[in-house]
Amino acid sequence: MRIVFDVSPLSHPRTGIGNYIRGSLAGLVEAAAGRHDVVAFAPTSLRGPGRIRDALAGIAVETRLWPLPASHAVRTAWSRLGRPAAESVLGPFDVLHFSDWMYPPQRAGVRATTIHDLVPLHHPEWTTARTRAMHARKYTHTVRTCDLVFTNSAYTAADVVQTLGVDRRRVRVAPPGRGDEFTPDGPRADLGGPYVLGLATLEPRKNLRRLVEAWRLLGGEPALALAGGEGWGEQPDLADPAIRTLGYVTDEEVPRLLRGAQAFVFPSLFEGFGMPIVEAMACGTPVVASAHPSLDEACGGAAIRVDPADPKAIAAGIREAIGRRAELAALGLAHARRFSWRGVGEIMLRAYEEAAT
Repeated sequence: MRIVFDVSPLSHPRTGIGNYIRGSLAGLVEAAAGRHDVVAFAPTSLRGPGRIRDALAGIAVETRLWPLPASHAVRTAWSRLGRPAAESVLGPFDVLHFSDWMYPPQRAGVRATTIHDLVPLHHPEWTTARTRAMHARKYTHTVRTCDLVFTNSAYTAADVVQTLGVDRRRVRVAPPGRGDEFTPDGPRADLGGPYVLGLATLEPRKNLRRLVEAWRLLGGEPALALAGGEGWGEQPDLADPAIRTLGYVTDEEVPRLLRGAQAFVFPSLFEGFGMPIVEAMACGTPVVASAHPSLDEACGGAAIRVDPADPKAIAAGIREAIGRRAELAALGLAHARRFSWRGVGEIMLRAYEEAAT
C-alpha cells in the first residue's frame, strides 16, 4: 500500500498532539517494515518544512512538504471547497490519514483521521475561537465520511461514538506510546533543590492555578517547577521565588526534569489520554493525577488520583506520592511498559489493511 500521513502540526513546537503524530508515524514505519510506502505530507508555512524535517529526523519516510504563504487559510479553503482531490497533488494512494488541521478531499482509498479529544464540543470555554473553528466541521460532518477514526483512549472512542454518532465498527483505539528517552536511567535536572513538577501549556483546562494553590498549602516545600509553553486565558499567580517557571522545554530536557522531580503532578480537568503521565512513570517518578475518568487509562492503578477542583486534595496527594515514592515508582514502571509507538503503528497498519480489503 501507499499510505499518506498528514504531519502539518509538526510545523509548530511539539506538544501532546505533535508528539502523538510523530510517534505514531515512527511506529507505523517500523510496523510496515518496508512492505508499504509511507509518505509524510503537509501544506505548511514558509518555515514549516525545516521544522517538520527536524521533527521527523530518524524516521525513514518520504516527505511531500509544500511551503505556502497563509498556509492555514489554504488548508481551510482546500478542506471546505472539497477540491482538488488529494490525488491530484500527491499521486495515487491507498490510505489518506489526515490530522486535526484539515480534511482534504480524496477520490478513492481508505479515509482515516485521529480524534484526540472532544474538548471543543464539551467545553468550548477551554478552547480558543480558532481551535473551535478548526474542529467544528470535522466533528459534525467530515468524520462521518471516514472509513477509520482512531482515538488515543477507549474513553475518547466511546465519546466519539456517543457524541458524534460514528459507527463503533469504524473506531479504533490506539493508545500513545512513549519514547526510548523516557527511562529511569539518565541525567536528572538540577534546580537547586527538591521540587515537584507540573508540565503543561498555561491554559485553563490544564488547571495549573489549583496546582499552585495546592503547593502553597504545602508551605512552599519542596519547590514547584512549571514547564510548558505560553497559553491563553486566566494565568496562575507565579510571583513566588520558590516557583521555577521554565517555559517551553525541549524534548531532550523533559526526561531530565521528570527524573529529577520528587513527584509529577497532572491536575488536568479533561484529557484525550494524558501522555505525560505515562512518560513520568517510565522515568520512575511518582504521579499525582486528576481523578477525571478521561485519565483512567493513562494512570492504570499506578498513580495517586485527586479531585482536580480541590487544592487541599491535590496537596494531600503530593504528600502521599512523595511518601510512597518507591512503591509508586515500581508500579508506574510496570504500567508504562505497556505502551510503545511500535504498538500504535501495528494497530494503525492492521486497521488500514482490513479497511482496504
